Amino acid sequence: MQTRSQLRYGPAPRLTFLSCIVRTVNGIYGLLPLPAGATTITPMNGRAGSRPAVALVHDWLTGMRGGEKVLEALCRLLPGADLYCLIHRPGSTCELIERRRVRSSFLNDLPGVSRYYRLLLPAMPLAAEWLDLSRYDIVITSSHCVANGFGGRRSGQVHVCYCHTPMRYAWSALRLYARSIGPLGGAALRALAGYLRAWDRRMAGRVDLFVANSAAVAERIRRYYGRDAVVVHPPVDTDYFAPDGRARREEFYLAVSHRAPYKRIDQAVAACRLAGRALKIVGAPPAGRAWRREAGDRLEVLGWVDRHVLRDLYRRCRALLMPAEEDFGIAAVEATSCGAPVIAYAAGGACQTVRDAARADVDNPTGLLYRPQSAEALAEAIRRLEQIRDRFEPGAMHAWACRFSPQRFAEGFTEAVAPLLRERGLPLPWSSSTIN
Repeated sequence: MQTRSQLRYGPAPRLTFLSCIVRTVNGIYGLLPLPAGATTITPMNGRAGSRPAVALVHDWLTGMRGGEKVLEALCRLLPGADLYCLIHRPGSTCELIERRRVRSSFLNDLPGVSRYYRLLLPAMPLAAEWLDLSRYDIVITSSHCVANGFGGRRSGQVHVCYCHTPMRYAWSALRLYARSIGPLGGAALRALAGYLRAWDRRMAGRVDLFVANSAAVAERIRRYYGRDAVVVHPPVDTDYFAPDGRARREEFYLAVSHRAPYKRIDQAVAACRLAGRALKIVGAPPAGRAWRREAGDRLEVLGWVDRHVLRDLYRRCRALLMPAEEDFGIAAVEATSCGAPVIAYAAGGACQTVRDAARADVDNPTGLLYRPQSAEALAEAIRRLEQIRDRFEPGAMHAWACRFSPQRFAEGFTEAVAPLLRERGLPLPWSSSTIN
């Protein structure tokens, strides 16, 4: 019986035990040649003609979060590009992405892999290198993990990375993730971190141009990779997420998050209990059971909701709570665009997306920034915001959010990439119709 990979690509490549070892060593040190038979996928539709062949690479497609919204915008900008990822759960993203023929790695053939793929982190560098993109002129990676490590990198090929963050499991959030998975899991992750960092640093060296989603991520790229990056903020559908004069603010707070240790939704739960306020969570609640003791009886976990339900929540909530150090924070801009104030931890992307009402030099504020990163500080920020709620003007907040529109993203990304393509003698792979 043919596997899903065989149905997509034709006969599966010969990946011997020796070739796997060599690929892993080569990913770290770049010393050994690949053995015969270790080449992998031949793209099915390399294109000839006036436009260069373009591939998009994303880490995994298992939900529609911030990174996938950027990928959606890239698919719209580059309608002829082929799409690759490590793992794809059909139906988990938007219609524009799902209409593409998604080419995935051998990890996708594991039964039920979308339920436990994060446990496969040690194998992900190998799976990324298994994707042979040698026939493409331009490769654009949308990466927060291993997408930069695709196989088949060749002379003359241009590699642009839109970086959501350097691999947080190995770098900025290593300690937080290690604490979240118990003593044995944490010890294993710390032992793996040296290998992941060496591999990640080497793959970053192959990137021709880094585009970061925020100044905070650009600084991480400088710190971990020693590379500069152009900042182009992610796209937010500000036409859809807009204020509604008929909606009325209600007495509940909102948090929007997937389940990840760095999101610190446990602090939002504890802060609302301390402040005696109601909280609705869109997405996943914190892991474990300890948060339930903090929750009280004014917590509602809604799970993932349709975007029209999310927009309605933004329009009705007292404020959005963002206790994480976000790379950028698309939810914060969506809420702002709907006229909802944002209470955010004063670090990461929030420093660029939230106009802090506590600063005397800020007109038309969009929220409050707070420190330190604790439930007590967040509870105090909730109380402070309620004292100044009249300072937030929905029309001005929406106007501020429009600087993060899809149009601005397309213009910024193409302006960042075009000089490199011209330098390499490659025609631009987009047209004015896909930018506007």
